[in-house]
Amino acid sequence: MFEVTVLFLVMLLIMACAFFPSDCSMQLSPKSPHPSDTANDSGMDSELSVLEDTAVKQSFLTHLQSEIESALFPRPTDSVLQRHYDALISAELENRLSAMPDS
Repeated sequence: MFEVTVLFLVMLLIMACAFFPSDCSMQLSPKSPHPSDTANDSGMDSELSVLEDTAVKQSFLTHLQSEIESALFPRPTDSVLQRHYDALISAELENRLSAMPDS
């Protein structure tokens, strides 16, 4: 349960950084006011955009998985049934992702 709480707090922090980029900075060094001052700024910006894209994709996949799980029966307690349940969730997730139009 502790791991779930920590994961939730980390995801909340990532989402806060995604929605309020001026208040929450993930850069290690202060950003220069002129983008052409150093070559490292563009590298940092691309890394940040990749991190934000990854966070958005992970958030979307997590939301989609929770949507699928809410439509199904509760998670079983037996380990064998849990594996089948996880396989069912994965298959339905892949079906929904393949049905989405490419953008």
